[in-house]
Amino acid sequence: MQTIDEHIEFVENNKQCSYFDNEISDIRYKFMQYCSESEYQGMLEHGWRRFGKMHFVPECAACTKCISMRIDVKNYVFSKSEKRVINKNKDTKVYIQTPSLSIEHLALYDKYHEFMHHKKNWNYTPIEPMEYQRSYVQGKSTYAKEILYCVEDKLVGVALSDILTTSISSIYCFYDHDYAHLSLGKYSILAQIKIAKEMNIEYIYLGYWIEDHFSMGYKKSYTPFEVLKNRVPLNQKTIWEPYEV
Repeated sequence: MQTIDEHIEFVENNKQCSYFDNEISDIRYKFMQYCSESEYQGMLEHGWRRFGKMHFVPECAACTKCISMRIDVKNYVFSKSEKRVINKNKDTKVYIQTPSLSIEHLALYDKYHEFMHHKKNWNYTPIEPMEYQRSYVQGKSTYAKEILYCVEDKLVGVALSDILTTSISSIYCFYDHDYAHLSLGKYSILAQIKIAKEMNIEYIYLGYWIEDHFSMGYKKSYTPFEVLKNRVPLNQKTIWEPYEV
């Protein structure tokens, strides 16, 4: 009998796809009470993602639209428009700390998702504190961080990211659309690229990219990037290749 201290792995088959109404998804999950940095790095390289203590990777039998991608930090050069976004945020304060839960976090999370519900028809129900705790705070190790963006001491953005020795995994980001003039979604990624460059980190894993998808296609803007060509078991070697835009 497994105990709560052990890794628990299972596959959820024939689930309605989160991105396409006419597709069915098969997702492999691995619940891990603790995941070392070296083990986690290997999982990132194999296309796995993390929310709280739950890691997951798609194994869809009939679809390969979700492509794992990572930004090539060393060769990344900020464009003129990206430099303008960075300059617009010269007064935005950035804090990096251990993931936390507060009333401000919950209010901003709900405000962001209610906005996206009206703009892009996302499903929306107010998040419960325990759900936020389970998804974004639990499972934190030394590498789990939250990046807070504040304007005049007001919390306007939160990015959940795992900062490892050789990579950053961008988990999730939400922000206040009342500050649309600051392009906070773009700025969050650009700020993480700057952090990675300062720390000599090679890659930023942006999760799954779906070309031309209304919610996922934006990731193509952050070039150069590499894509995972062969999603294979953890005991086999993966192949990442530069994507030609």
